[in-house]
Amino acid sequence: MTHPKEIDATLIDVKLLRLLDLLYDTRSVTRCAELLEQSQPTISIWLSRLRRELHDPLFVRSAEGMLPTPRADALIVHVRDALAALRRLSAPEHGFDPASSERRFRICMTDASHVTMLPQLFAHVHALAPSVTLEALGIAGGTAGLLQAGEADLALGLVPELESGFYQQALYPQDWICLVNRYHQRIGEQLNLERYGREGHVGILSGSGSTLLRETLKAQQVERRVAIELPGFLGLAAIVSTTDLIATVPRHIGNALARSASLRILPCPLPIPPFIVKQYWHARFHHDSGNRWLREMCVSLFQHEPLAAAC
Repeated sequence: MTHPKEIDATLIDVKLLRLLDLLYDTRSVTRCAELLEQSQPTISIWLSRLRRELHDPLFVRSAEGMLPTPRADALIVHVRDALAALRRLSAPEHGFDPASSERRFRICMTDASHVTMLPQLFAHVHALAPSVTLEALGIAGGTAGLLQAGEADLALGLVPELESGFYQQALYPQDWICLVNRYHQRIGEQLNLERYGREGHVGILSGSGSTLLRETLKAQQVERRVAIELPGFLGLAAIVSTTDLIATVPRHIGNALARSASLRILPCPLPIPPFIVKQYWHARFHHDSGNRWLREMCVSLFQHEPLAAAC
């Protein structure tokens, strides 16, 4: 079996290919030395080596200069193709041009982010890159694989399974609030833990935040009476606005739902640990200009947001 080093040993040095190309055009060893910034003896040594490796004189002296042999005539097209390919390999990547791009970006996010982040992100992307398409994907067990395979560009949210082995960047902090009907008769300006335990609740089944809430309830030995459970935040505002149930939610989505349905926001009496909403991406695409542009867009839109005060 041929060893890879033996194969590589038969490859022609790039500088010899450049010499053949220039000598074919200039017909002059002196001119080649000037263009390659080498001495004439060095160029002569290179030419001798090129002749040995290709088993042909390649160029012969004449009154008109160094004339190519038929072998050189046959090789020149392939030599120039090889040099062009090498130049393409070493050329810098063309930057992402949002104004002309027709790229589709796929972003893994929770349904809460569909409400809190996606509209603003789409508005800014569409203004700068009108032909770019955004596609929202759910966050599930296969999110890591999608990012690694390039089938998704970013993940936004709290995604513990991406904390190791992925690039990540903090966007904004989240604490917890409670949403109640604006006309809830049993709850005043403050919601204490005793009242919190006696009232009925809306439970959210999905998401890492919901897992954090359930773990806190268990650790604090607080029992809630959950009257209805939802797979996500769709329909939550409508339910809270027409019942006397309490919804315990992260502040960002809570503020958005409160505005949409005129709900009251109260400080959460349960000491639920805050968390950080982040963006995650795979190392394969860290230097991709389009991925970098999308990440920078998310930073410019969301990273400056402070933790909002209760209202």
